[in-house]
Amino acid sequence: MAEHHGNVTTEHHVTEVGGVRLAHRVSGPPQAPPLVLLHALGETAADWDAVTPTLAREHRVHALDLRGHGRSDWPGEYSLPLMRDDVRGFLDALELDRVDLVGHSLGGIVAHLLAAEHPRRVAGLVLEDVPAPRPRPATTPVRPDGELPFDWDMVPAVRRQIDTPDPAWLGGLGRITADTLVVAGGPDSPVPQENVAELARRIPRGRLVTLPVGHLVHRSAPTEFTRTVLAFLRSRE
Repeated sequence: MAEHHGNVTTEHHVTEVGGVRLAHRVSGPPQAPPLVLLHALGETAADWDAVTPTLAREHRVHALDLRGHGRSDWPGEYSLPLMRDDVRGFLDALELDRVDLVGHSLGGIVAHLLAAEHPRRVAGLVLEDVPAPRPRPATTPVRPDGELPFDWDMVPAVRRQIDTPDPAWLGGLGRITADTLVVAGGPDSPVPQENVAELARRIPRGRLVTLPVGHLVHRSAPTEFTRTVLAFLRSRE
């Protein structure tokens, strides 16, 4: 199936990785540098629709539904390392040796875990309003009413790991070799901005930029977000 947004065609695909079917949307010229987008908790690949047409002018954009989300499988087994390994398996299945990687919130955690575990696979890394993996006060999420575009059982499983992250994850940031842009959402974001700044400091080639529009930077300010991301990606080519 394909959709058309202006001059950009988006194809819908499903790739099996380790027995889990991962849905993904592909846009942009086939020979362009690959760019992989990872969404936030409870979102899907469609969350990137506001920025994909612009990013796809210069990149072959692959936007995934992480396991337990959207059209990907909801296997009932969830963790951040499993999501990290899914993405690595996805790169293997599509024979994408080295990619640029953009992750928002939950997707940003998955992205930096992948960049730390497999640094050679990630050339450029963009982490959108992602804090350093430090413990935070736990809260009990309440299930919204009605049908959800994600598996609710995934939420408490992943939230536990975000609230009490593996201590090794903080040290793992130092193993990231990718040029890294950390995009902070500023004071209107619920994410502690000092922790976002710490993430940028701990990544050896990290730099921080603030677009003060809150946590949903790419949705609230798509033009500024794409301009900032593309300028960063061009600067490291």
